[in-house]
Amino acid sequence: MFRFRIGENMNIAIIGYGKMGHIIEKLAIEKGLTIKAIIDPVADGATHKEISGESLKDVDVCIEFSIPEVVIDNVTKIAALKKNLVLATTGWYAKLGEVKSIVKKAGIGFVYASNFSIGVNIFFKMIESAAKIIDKIADYDVFGYELHHNRKKDSPSGTAKSIEKILLDNIKRKKKIVEDKLDRKINADELHFASVRGGDIPGTHVVGFDSTADTIELKHTARSREGFALGAIMAAQWLKGKKGFFTIEDMMKDITKY
Repeated sequence: MFRFRIGENMNIAIIGYGKMGHIIEKLAIEKGLTIKAIIDPVADGATHKEISGESLKDVDVCIEFSIPEVVIDNVTKIAALKKNLVLATTGWYAKLGEVKSIVKKAGIGFVYASNFSIGVNIFFKMIESAAKIIDKIADYDVFGYELHHNRKKDSPSGTAKSIEKILLDNIKRKKKIVEDKLDRKINADELHFASVRGGDIPGTHVVGFDSTADTIELKHTARSREGFALGAIMAAQWLKGKKGFFTIEDMMKDITKY
């Protein structure tokens, strides 16, 4: 089974030096990884302003935590330099096919996720197992909701989208997700997944299974950004030496054997 290999000689580059980049730097050092480069065009403390052969010299895996607008350009440059990549930026999924093509052509190792938190990915596995059980017990209806702080720009969250897919894939009587306000009775084949934004609410996701007798709820609440950074670092260690296009689900299956 995979474990953090503290002290293993592994070189990483951090692409994007915002809040997440700083946390990745701190945790990577604690885990014994060597940071060969921190690349950001404007941030103070970055070692390089752009992705190049010089900035990625001797790098085993890049961890990209930037913004959606530059993802394709960054992936293209990193792939051209034959470096493996953990893509932790979200919001670029409309260009998934293009990224897949770039990765395949370059022959690099690549892994992405809607959410790199290990806890969230354990949560996904729990939801999948519960949904398979609920699929066989028609007395239970299904619902979900997510809450985030008032600075979050998207709704529903990428994590909520992943949860929705898990539920639809595993509960045959549910055919459609409804995310908008409902001014009518919900149809039997619909599943309502709501979003709330306000204050400093930490990322919270809830899935409920309800019958006339009782309610079962599965809940995940993010306590800090470190969970995302830790998952990205774990993915970088897992990806070292691998080739191919992977999702976080591939990594979790390999690690948990589940």
